[in-house]
Amino acid sequence: MTDPTSTSDDGVASRVEALLADMTLAEKAGQLTQFFYFDLPPAEEIEETLNADFARQPAMVEAELSQGRVGSLLFVTDPAEVNRLQRMAVAGNRHGIPVLFGFDVIHGLRTIFPVPIAMAASWDLRTVEQGQAVAAREARAVGIHWAFAPMVDIARDPRWGRIVEGAGEDPYLGSAVAAAQVRGFQGASLGEQDRIIAGPKHFAGYGAALGGRDYDEVDLSDAQLWNVYLPPFEAAVAAGAGNIMTAYMPLNGIPATANRWLLEDVLRRQWGFEGFVVSDAQAVHNLRTHGFAADQVDAAARAVAAGLDLEMAIADPAYTHLPEAVEQGLVDEAALDAAVRRVLTAKVRMGLLDDPYVDEARAREVLADPAHRDVARAAARRAAVLLRNEGDLLPLDRPASLAVVGPLADSPRDTLGPWVFDYDSSETVTVLQGIRERAGQHTEVSYAPGIRPAQRTFPSMFDMWGDNAPVDPAGFDDAAELDRAVTLAREADVAVVVLGEWQNMIGEAASRSSLELPGDQLALLQAVVATGTPVVLLVMNGRPLDLRWAAEHVPAVLDIWYPGTQGGAAVADLLFGDAAPGGKLPFTWPRTVGQVPMVYSHTRSHEPANQGRRYWDEASTPLFPFGHGLSYGRFEYSDLSLDRDTLRRGETVTVTVTVTNTGPRPGEEVVQVYLSQRSGTAARPVRELKGFERVGLAVGESRTLRFPLGPDELRYWNAAARDWVVDAATFDVHVGGDSTASTSTSFAVSG
Repeated sequence: MTDPTSTSDDGVASRVEALLADMTLAEKAGQLTQFFYFDLPPAEEIEETLNADFARQPAMVEAELSQGRVGSLLFVTDPAEVNRLQRMAVAGNRHGIPVLFGFDVIHGLRTIFPVPIAMAASWDLRTVEQGQAVAAREARAVGIHWAFAPMVDIARDPRWGRIVEGAGEDPYLGSAVAAAQVRGFQGASLGEQDRIIAGPKHFAGYGAALGGRDYDEVDLSDAQLWNVYLPPFEAAVAAGAGNIMTAYMPLNGIPATANRWLLEDVLRRQWGFEGFVVSDAQAVHNLRTHGFAADQVDAAARAVAAGLDLEMAIADPAYTHLPEAVEQGLVDEAALDAAVRRVLTAKVRMGLLDDPYVDEARAREVLADPAHRDVARAAARRAAVLLRNEGDLLPLDRPASLAVVGPLADSPRDTLGPWVFDYDSSETVTVLQGIRERAGQHTEVSYAPGIRPAQRTFPSMFDMWGDNAPVDPAGFDDAAELDRAVTLAREADVAVVVLGEWQNMIGEAASRSSLELPGDQLALLQAVVATGTPVVLLVMNGRPLDLRWAAEHVPAVLDIWYPGTQGGAAVADLLFGDAAPGGKLPFTWPRTVGQVPMVYSHTRSHEPANQGRRYWDEASTPLFPFGHGLSYGRFEYSDLSLDRDTLRRGETVTVTVTVTNTGPRPGEEVVQVYLSQRSGTAARPVRELKGFERVGLAVGESRTLRFPLGPDELRYWNAAARDWVVDAATFDVHVGGDSTASTSTSFAVSG
């Protein structure tokens, strides 16, 4: 049991200072070194040197642990193994300091939730927070103290594979989702029971990689950096995040991992961040690769001096050279002490110095908790986005027969999505399973994959985990399988076609040069539609795909994302009307890859009337706008009003609007508030999201909602002033169900 006085501010500080005062330079460097710990089979696609590093990981790490030269370990989820390694760590240093165990708890540990972009699509902060609270409870039960999440990078180029890990293109929505995830992981304060340290990443600008190419360079203006890419990080810090992870790439030529302006001036001085900063994997080592550091000693010295506390290393950590750097005068020991102090503070606040071990029996109970699956099912329902529903085809009205078509319809691994490692496949409910269980005896459900799984052109280093690459079914006859799928669809009352990207086609090291449906999926869809049977298209994805043909020829399109452990059950709830979809797109959905990047909050050109005719061969408008999403109800907006027409800087205006469900069924709507500034000291975007609320409405029900717009909503970073400003100007307020909202009014800010 942790002594409450030991985790008070004074108690924490005194324990940390007592430890720090008695540590050698080598012991301090050890506390700042974090190692991967796993034993993976070699993969032909991985470069030989990396294979060798992975192969020797266990023996090397255990040797370092026994000498007290490790402060943190990654990728251990077996409670018994956590305890074994922790005992080794405690015995291996003079002070009995445990290690922090970290893990990529991105969208669940054992219970897998919809991928982060899907959770953002719920526009429901309570759902987002609940999901990460479940993930934290499972993680802490097995001995994990810290998640490398949330990823709060703004992503405006859907070619970038890591769009799936974030909240989309908008800084206002991204900030709200970032804060909710931090609260879910950590609770009210660091060290809360059943919670873990949140680690927002990648600080900063990583999502702006040129061409959407993962790991590529970034070129950001001050206006973009402050107005778009930094706000989610600031929101995460304000929510209490205990850790920040740096980005791989340089920002304005200075690698983020050794960028003192980012880590000290912005993060610590301006935002008041008090936690510890960790590098991404091998990022300190890679300061040499960037042509920034001369050698390992120089890399370590410059990273610590810039404010980087903990080095994440696969092998050959630069921070082992910190004693040498101090002795050579390359870094002040006070900077080293500051880094160690922050890492030790996290360990004390998490209670590790008092109780470093795991209750293995309780871990099994927590992982088996059925309540976690209920939360995951509810999240998958709320994340789905109904893109199209012509003729009210959905919800299905007890059809006598259903044909389920597509290779993703019965793929447990793809249902879970990317970047999960400790799941239980036997618990996963696929779309086919969910439909069959819900349909019962009233509906005959048939299934055919139709086509074989598509393959990545270039394998990824992450395929070494063994379950990423789709496997061709033995003896798969392409023509016969397509014919069988078409026949089943022709004979059914409704065909449900499940298409998208296989989960290993998105995520880290999974950028794409195209947004087309991989493989022969479009041909399969066209063949099924040609039968004349009504078609429901379910899209399994983490980014917008080229759905131009489907948007013209398929009556119902439901984006289910990668829905997680209970995904199939949630999808069946939506298809049969047990729940109403209400998610909204967290990004603008382009028609084709040639349009990207395409965002709703662009600035006005000198010819705004021609904004939609920028290409001669394709409309310059999106296929679906930011914030788009239908439901089974229909919504009308009325009585839009303001509590004042003019205000002075620093004051707040309140927007009031009434939304009514005029449709034949209950529905879910996300009411969205956008601002447009008519003039100012800088050219401003055509409109920006500044408020939202998700509401469920019965048939005929009305709800009056209120949204305050104050200094935080009106301000922006002005590159000329080098500061945040609120202009004296006229502002238009637009309220509705997406970023094209037409219900509007206006107010003025006076000087």
